[in-house]
Amino acid sequence: MSMPSPQFLEPKSHDPAHLGTDPVPAGPYYREDYFALEREAIFKRSWLQVGHVCELPEPGTFVVRTIEAAGASILITRGRDGVIRAFHNVCTHRGTQLVAETGGKQSSFTCRYHAWTFGSDGALRGAPDLERFYIEAKDCGLIKIAIDQCAGLLFVNLDREPKQSLRAFLGPLAAELEMLPVAKATTFSEYVYEIDANWKLTYDNFQENYHLQFIHPRSGKAAGGPENPFGYPTRYGFHGPHRTQTIWTNPKPAIMPIQGFAFGKGLPFIAADGFAQAPHNRTYFALFPNFFLIGTPTQHFSHSVIPICASKSRGVIRLYWIGDDRIASQRFAREYAMATALDIHSEDRAVIEAGQRGLSSGALSHIHFQSQEVLCRHFFHSVDSAVQAYKAERAGSART
Repeated sequence: MSMPSPQFLEPKSHDPAHLGTDPVPAGPYYREDYFALEREAIFKRSWLQVGHVCELPEPGTFVVRTIEAAGASILITRGRDGVIRAFHNVCTHRGTQLVAETGGKQSSFTCRYHAWTFGSDGALRGAPDLERFYIEAKDCGLIKIAIDQCAGLLFVNLDREPKQSLRAFLGPLAAELEMLPVAKATTFSEYVYEIDANWKLTYDNFQENYHLQFIHPRSGKAAGGPENPFGYPTRYGFHGPHRTQTIWTNPKPAIMPIQGFAFGKGLPFIAADGFAQAPHNRTYFALFPNFFLIGTPTQHFSHSVIPICASKSRGVIRLYWIGDDRIASQRFAREYAMATALDIHSEDRAVIEAGQRGLSSGALSHIHFQSQEVLCRHFFHSVDSAVQAYKAERAGSART
């Protein structure tokens, strides 16, 4: 059955035709030299989503995030003044990594090497025998990292002088994100995984529906129907390097009894929390470079794909909730939602890794995207545009 063309969110000048229809080169999905350029052009310069404000509920709380692609460990704190700050997790004496824990609550951080102690505001509070150094304590604070938030989501930028603010980077999507329940979330369920696949190849799997009926014959039954067998989105949008799609709603989904039971248990709480009535509750937000958030009421989840090397990535999947579990039925519904996400993802992982092995063999010089894989094509162009701009900048600097 032929499918009607989707309607597009953006004016005609943003029609996906401007992205072209040619195959794209396969090398960027496995070559080490290309990944090295991505590290410099993207992960050391872009706003990267690293957490949520609910992880730092009160002064003294902190989390540590590792971004291998940038060679960075980041300490994020909430100070006594309530301000959230980010620093390189590096003692300013001899560069020793300062904090080994992944999170917790404490008012200061002491380096195990020579006992330099820093406050949650990053200031050096004390150092043994400091008078023998040739510098003052006020000049030895932790190295700051730009941090900002939107809809409760925390973003950092490792560029010492970011070229644009977070709001400018997100553009109109910032206001749409703030309408989602994630902006009011107080807790979340989390699943972290590692996968032997390039970060782009991994990410692409989650922004196209072409594979659903083949890889998810059980869990994906609700995604398609006779009038839309692949469950293709109804609209796409392109917003600079970011992308959106509107998830198609199947009027007659094939729901298993346990699904109906679980969602039935949770729906009253979803309605009470405003999930179902929230604007954009069927929108998929893909934020450059490696984060996406889906506003669906029953699974309000986010996914970050963090590159480790050219052919290995780490994913962080979160389902956000408002308030603690009130009764057993709500706990059951939330646990089932997370279990469902895990089940679906487990069906994806083997085929993504098989794709990486095939591409890394060098057998293909190019790969092909069909019209409904337009988000994958836009993603490739966004990444490559950043890489080519960095190469041109570097070439220009070499000539001067």
